[in-house]
Amino acid sequence: MNQQPIRILLLYTGGTIGMVKDVANDTLIPFDFQYLLDKIPEIGQLDCEIDTDSLDRPIDSSDIKPEHWLRLAQRIEKDYTYYNGFVILHGSDTMAYTASALSFLLKNLSKPVILTGSQLPIGVARSDARENLLTTLEIAMARRQDGLAMVPEVCVYFEYDLFRGNRVHKISTEDFEAFESLNYPKLAGAGVNIKFNQGFIHHPSKEALELGNSISDEVAILTVFPGITPAYVEAVLNTAGMKALLIRSFGAGNIPTDAWLIEALQACFDRGIFIVDVSQCVGGGVALGKYAASKALKEMGVISAVDMTFEAALTKLMYLLPFGMGYAEFKQQYESDLRGELSES
Repeated sequence: MNQQPIRILLLYTGGTIGMVKDVANDTLIPFDFQYLLDKIPEIGQLDCEIDTDSLDRPIDSSDIKPEHWLRLAQRIEKDYTYYNGFVILHGSDTMAYTASALSFLLKNLSKPVILTGSQLPIGVARSDARENLLTTLEIAMARRQDGLAMVPEVCVYFEYDLFRGNRVHKISTEDFEAFESLNYPKLAGAGVNIKFNQGFIHHPSKEALELGNSISDEVAILTVFPGITPAYVEAVLNTAGMKALLIRSFGAGNIPTDAWLIEALQACFDRGIFIVDVSQCVGGGVALGKYAASKALKEMGVISAVDMTFEAALTKLMYLLPFGMGYAEFKQQYESDLRGELSES
C-alpha cells in the first residue's frame, strides 16, 4: 500500500526572515517570497510536498493586526484536511501575539501550526533563517508511530527550541535565542537529533477543528508604575468602546493601594467592564489576595490571568469577548485552561 505524501503549507507574512536592505533609505523592507525559496535550496531535499502562500503583501510584524490573525486561521481551516502541517513565517516582534491568538482561534487542533522567523535576513551570511526554517519544516513533518502528528498544536520554533505558542515571550532583540518560556517547558530541542518532550505536548481530542470567527479589539491596557497619576488612569479607563481592561500589575498581581486608584477601578468594574490582572513579570504569575496590595482587587472580583504571558492574557480576552458571556461565565472561562496557556492550581 502506498503511503500518502506529507503535505506542508508554508505561509509567508513578512518579517526579518524575508527582508532585504533598501539602500536608498537604509532600512529593511519585505521582498518577494520566491527569493526566500531560492536562498534555501535544501528545502527541496525534504521528503514532503510543500506549497506556499502569503498575505496579499508581506508586512512588518509591527503592522500585524487581529484581522491578520483571523485571515491566517481561516486560511488554515480552508485546507485543513489536505495538509498535514502548517508553517508560518512571521516577524519575531509580534510572533508571540500571533501564536497565542491562533491557539485560541483554532479549537481542537490536531496538526502542527508552527511559527518561525529569524533575527537576521536570509541574505546575510550569518543569518539564523536557514536553520530555523528547515528545522521547523522537519518538526511539522514529524509523525508518531501511530501516524499522528508529533506536535499537534500551535508552536514557535526559534534557535533550536520549540515552544508552545501561547507560553512564549520575546526576550531579546539581539540574541539568536530570542524567545523564552519561563512557565512551561519547551516542547522539543534540536541538536543532531530532534528530541521531543512528549510529556508536555498537547494530545488532541477527536473532535473536528472549530474555528473562532471573530476577535475583539475592545480592550485597553493599564500598566501600573510608581508615580502613576489619576489623570493617566482616568484616560485609560475612559477609552471609548472598551469592554475589557487588562491591568499589568507588579509581582504576584499587586497595584498601588491609593484610595483613588481602587475607587476608579471599582467604578470601572461597576460599569460592567471585565477587569483582568496579569503580572508584569515574565515568570511566575498572579496570586490575588496573597499580598495586601492585591486584596482589594480580589474582593472586587477582578479576574486572574494566573501564569499566562501578557500576549496570551491579551489575546484570550480578545477571543472570549465576542461570545457575549456574562461576568460569572466569562471569569470561569478566562481562569480555565483552554489551550494549555495557563497552569491550573
